[in-house]
Amino acid sequence: MDLLTANDRQGEYPPSYYAATAEHLDRFPAAAGEITCDICVVGAGFTGLSTAYHLTQRGYDVVVLDAQRVGFGASGRNGGQASVGQRRDQEELEAMVGDSHARQLWDIGCEAVDLVRSLCAKDEVRTAFHPGIFHTVHRKRDHVHNHDFVAHMQDKYGYDKISVLEPDACREIVNSPAYHGGTLDMGSGHVNPLELVLGLARLATKAGARIFEGSKVNNIAEGDPATVSTDQATIKARFVVLGCNGYLGKMHKHVAARVMPINNFIVSTAPMSPEQQDSIIRNNYAVADSKFVVNYFRFSDDHRLLFGGTETYGYQFPSDIAGAVRKPLTQIFPQLKDVEIDHAWGGTLGITMNRMPHYERINGNILTMSGFSGSGVAMGTMSGQIAAEAIAGQAEKFDIMAKVPTFPFPGGPALRSPLLILAMLWYSLRDRL
Repeated sequence: MDLLTANDRQGEYPPSYYAATAEHLDRFPAAAGEITCDICVVGAGFTGLSTAYHLTQRGYDVVVLDAQRVGFGASGRNGGQASVGQRRDQEELEAMVGDSHARQLWDIGCEAVDLVRSLCAKDEVRTAFHPGIFHTVHRKRDHVHNHDFVAHMQDKYGYDKISVLEPDACREIVNSPAYHGGTLDMGSGHVNPLELVLGLARLATKAGARIFEGSKVNNIAEGDPATVSTDQATIKARFVVLGCNGYLGKMHKHVAARVMPINNFIVSTAPMSPEQQDSIIRNNYAVADSKFVVNYFRFSDDHRLLFGGTETYGYQFPSDIAGAVRKPLTQIFPQLKDVEIDHAWGGTLGITMNRMPHYERINGNILTMSGFSGSGVAMGTMSGQIAAEAIAGQAEKFDIMAKVPTFPFPGGPALRSPLLILAMLWYSLRDRL
C-alpha cells in the first residue's frame, strides 16, 4: 500500500481546516520529458520548498517534484507549533552528544524559529507568527523539574524567554484540571502551517524555481549527474535533495530504516466567541503537554480550537478521526464534551529512534534531511536553508546535524511497527498511571 494514497485522493488536499480556508495556489503541471537542472528537490513541503527558495536566492536552477500537491503532506497538516531548540531538550542532548555539540544544536534550533518568524513577515506568506508556547505537565511530581530546567536554560544558555508557571497560574492560562504547572516559552510560537508552506512556494517560484506536482519519483540513479525518474520525466541534476520525511517510502532503504512513518490526528471546532476562547486558553498561546503521545492545541485566527492527539502506526487512518480525537480533547477540557467539530484529519510524519532529525549525504551529491519527529515547522524549514548552504560549500551546520547519531529501528521494516506499537502501549499506560 502507498502512503501517498492510502488515506487521500490523488491530487487533492485532506479535509482539514487548513485546506478549507487556505489561499490556494494554481495547480502546477506534472514534470514531462527530459529536464536538466542544478538541483532536483524531491518533496514540496517545508524542507523541499525552503531548499528551493534558498538555492534560487543564490542563483541556482532548481526543480521541485511532488507526488501530490504543494504542502500535501505533514507540512500542510500539522499543529503549527514552532519551538526553539530541538525535539529533545538541552539536558537530554548534553547527555547524548556532549555540551559543546548540544550548544551548537541549540543555536541552530533557535535560528530555525527566527527563520520561520522572518518568513511570516513576507507578503508572500499569508500567516502571522503568534508568540508563546506553554509546555504543561500532566503529573504533579514532574513540576519540580520545571524549575530545574528553566534555571538550566537561563544560567547555561542565557535564554531569558522561558519562565515557570506554578499550578494556579497554569490554570489561569489553560483552563484544564489535567495539568499541574508548566513552562512558558515566549521565544517559540505558532503559525498556520499550510499557509507557511504555500508562501514558501510563492517565494521559490518568484525567485525562479520550477515546481512540478503529480510527479511521483520512481527511481534515483546515483552518479554525477544524478538521474531522477518519474512516470513522464527524467531529470538530470548535479545535486538531489530528499525532503520527503514520513513519505520517503522505499526510495532509499538506508534512510527508511532510520525514519519511520507514524500517523497523528487533529480536529477543529466550530468558531468560538473571544470570551469562550479566553475561558479555555488565554493570550493566544499554543500548548503542548508532557505525555509521551503529546496532546497539542491552539486557537486559529478565526477562534476555532485546533486540538491534536492520538497516534496510529499502520497505513490506514481510523474511520472516525473526530471520535478518536474527541476522547483526549474531553479528558483535557471536560467542559467541551459536546463541542461541535467541523473538521477532522490525519497526517503522516517521520520519527527517528532518538527523535532527532536524520541528516545524511548519499554518494556525495544526494542530501537527505528527515525524521523531524514533530518539530518540522521550524527544523524542517531550517533544514532547507542548511541544505542550500551545504550545496553552496558551507556545510558546517549540515555536519553539526549529521553528527547526531541516528540508529535503525530494530527489526527492520517488517517488525518496527509491531515493536513500536508495544512501546507506545507501555508509554500510554505509564501516562494514565
